[in-house]
Amino acid sequence: MTETLHTREKRPSAPKAIAFVLLLGIISAGLVVAALSRRTGPALVIPTSAPSALSVAVETVKLETSLGLEETFSGIVQPRRTSELGFSSGGRVASIDVDIGDRVTEGQRLARLDTRDLQANLAAAEASMAEAEADHELARATVERQRTLFERGHVSRQRVDEAEATAAASAARISAAAARADTLRVAIDLAAIRAPFAGTITNRMADEGTIAAPGMVFLELVETGTLEARIGLPAASVAELEPGGTYLLKSDLGPVEARLRSDTGVIDEGRRTVTTMFDIVDTASVPAGTVVRLELQRDISERGFWAPVSALTESRRGLWSIYVVEGSDDDWRVRPRLVEIVHSDADRVFVRGTLRNGERYVTGGLQRIVPDQKVMPVAANSAARTSDEG
Repeated sequence: MTETLHTREKRPSAPKAIAFVLLLGIISAGLVVAALSRRTGPALVIPTSAPSALSVAVETVKLETSLGLEETFSGIVQPRRTSELGFSSGGRVASIDVDIGDRVTEGQRLARLDTRDLQANLAAAEASMAEAEADHELARATVERQRTLFERGHVSRQRVDEAEATAAASAARISAAAARADTLRVAIDLAAIRAPFAGTITNRMADEGTIAAPGMVFLELVETGTLEARIGLPAASVAELEPGGTYLLKSDLGPVEARLRSDTGVIDEGRRTVTTMFDIVDTASVPAGTVVRLELQRDISERGFWAPVSALTESRRGLWSIYVVEGSDDDWRVRPRLVEIVHSDADRVFVRGTLRNGERYVTGGLQRIVPDQKVMPVAANSAARTSDEG
């Protein structure tokens, strides 16, 4: 007989279940008490009255009908002429007669090549010319004799023609020898570097004994007798300048008097300016390479007002906004107005927009306010003094 075992599921009794639930309740209550005892922050405070109005610094709009700008344009004082000097032909450098910083005069010899081979070739060319001249004299005498004999009937016409041809050939040899001699004289002359103008040697790239290649730069010469400053100006500003007029430029070394020589009359595509050339009146007052500045006054007919940069907040479509204070003593509110920047100058801007003369606007702290917020306007000067005293 087969026996089947049935396993019964054991269930807890009612008293044990009630005791378990009570235990869980006691544990939960203990955790809550512990959490409340560890809390160190202040108790939650529910406001019972409306917040006070935020104090904001304000200034009054003062509209102007035009904008006077003092613009500054910079340039560099530089020599009118600068030359990099070298030899037109190659050879060994025999001497360099100047050094960096030396002042030279126009036409002064600065360096020369070894020209002994050229001198020898010149002597040979001159000897060839002398020989050709002697042959030509003999040929001319022969022509005269042959013509006399021909007139007397002793020689034929062919003998006369042959003598004349010999004389012409000797004359050609004279011209060829003279041309070779002239070429060698020019080469000898070009074997010396001479100053094309008076100035100062600012660089020396080689010494004696160097084998010079044709066109190799050896010396740099800067003209110091005349200095100029090239300054890029707007076309409208150039039209107001007077050619030949004297203007006072500013530099770190002091004022520099300059005379307007000319302008290019062409607007540079990259800088959108016209290059003007100013001659420095006293070249001893400023060295080459000095930065000079020309200050010009320009008036723009534009209605607007000056405001601090801190009064601007970015708006849509590339425009800016300024918060205007409107209302009465009991209820002042801030509302944004669109403005457009006409000109910026360091920490202030000249703007135009819908603001009216005499209106008050917030000068700073815009991150603390939102449109239509209730505020308490305080004059910007008074707010600044209060902040300094605090």
